[in-house]
Amino acid sequence: MSRKLSAVISWVCLVILVLVPIFGMGYLIRIESFAAFVQGSIGLPIQWSTVSNAQWYGLWVITAVFVSIGLVGLYFLRRAFVNFAKGEFFNTSNSRDIRRFSILLLAQALATPLHITLSSLLLSANHPAGQKMLSIAFGSNELKAIGVALVLWVLSDLLVQACHLDAENKQFV
Repeated sequence: MSRKLSAVISWVCLVILVLVPIFGMGYLIRIESFAAFVQGSIGLPIQWSTVSNAQWYGLWVITAVFVSIGLVGLYFLRRAFVNFAKGEFFNTSNSRDIRRFSILLLAQALATPLHITLSSLLLSANHPAGQKMLSIAFGSNELKAIGVALVLWVLSDLLVQACHLDAENKQFV
């Protein structure tokens, strides 16, 4: 069962790795769609009529960098699940991939407040004096992501130990 689930997870990761850049490029080409998406999803009192196309493109770049951290992490997670689907559970490659995923998950959790801050500064840059915004947010989702990243980091070390034990066990059999 775990091999089949690992195969499904690796395919889902692959679909996400393909679709997110396609949608991102679509938003770059049609920046007004990106603007509509942001206006519907961001919870800041921005005077949307003052936001220029240059600001939207700047926000797109900031968001693309932020999302790229997660996509690179997902790439490493997918590599580990491809190995799990093959039945290769205890090897150093999996440990490295899970450790890289955990580091990138931690980096993205820590970058979230920076992304929100830069977004609020950029989108309110055209506001009159005294109405510009500096928004900083750090919540339970970021704390959960940090916790998961740290647990996965420890588990990657456990995989290395299991790999050594597995190799030692094979020598006796």
